[in-house]
Amino acid sequence: MKNRLLLAALGAATAITFAMPALAADKAQDFIDKAASGGMFEVESSKIAEGKAQDQSVKDFAQKMIADHGAANAKLETIAGEQKLQVPTATDAKHKSDIDALQSAKDPVDKSYVQMQRDAHADAVKLFDGYAKDGDNAQLKTFAQQTLPTLKMHQDMIEKIASTMDDKSSATGSTTPAVTTTDTANPSATVPGANSFTEDQAKSRIQDAGFSDVSALNKDEQGIWRGQATKDGKKTAVALDYQGNVVAGTN
Repeated sequence: MKNRLLLAALGAATAITFAMPALAADKAQDFIDKAASGGMFEVESSKIAEGKAQDQSVKDFAQKMIADHGAANAKLETIAGEQKLQVPTATDAKHKSDIDALQSAKDPVDKSYVQMQRDAHADAVKLFDGYAKDGDNAQLKTFAQQTLPTLKMHQDMIEKIASTMDDKSSATGSTTPAVTTTDTANPSATVPGANSFTEDQAKSRIQDAGFSDVSALNKDEQGIWRGQATKDGKKTAVALDYQGNVVAGTN
């Protein structure tokens, strides 16, 4: 009886021994998949922004992303090879959709690129911070710990750029309002570009500009939300571009 119990215990211990490396490998592979996909997105999206952005600070940031993430991607690939783990050859569906949106957008793409970078770095910092603390592959854990400060620096940089862009947009909006009135001519027009506003956000933005009964909103191929709205008791066409400019009387 004692021999049977001993054999059962040894069998259970053996099963656990074989299961633990498999679970560890799965966790390491998941980190590589997500880190590599995000890294490829950083490089590919930044190459597009480098050529299509208008603001020099955005161009400079894009160049830094190409250099920093290019180096990190190469290092991750080397570690993965040493650990007999696979590195994906293409980014995931969501990142590919963002890259396609930037590629097809009319110049400039500053605002949409900046927002994508804010989202991407928030995800990256969370991913690397988690693995730096709890990762079970020693080399990958060290890689995460060493890369995390750079990702946080990137995050600070893009947040400052976004804040500066918002300040510029507010200053422009206060001096040259985009919305037409019955008394004055419209001083500006919508600007084509990759539009990150959702339909609900577009509707809210238009309402904030003094319109009501906003309806029939559709985003055209130039990234401009167009629809119908009411202002001063009159029904009019209305449009919202990626910069947040609201323009009435446009078709």
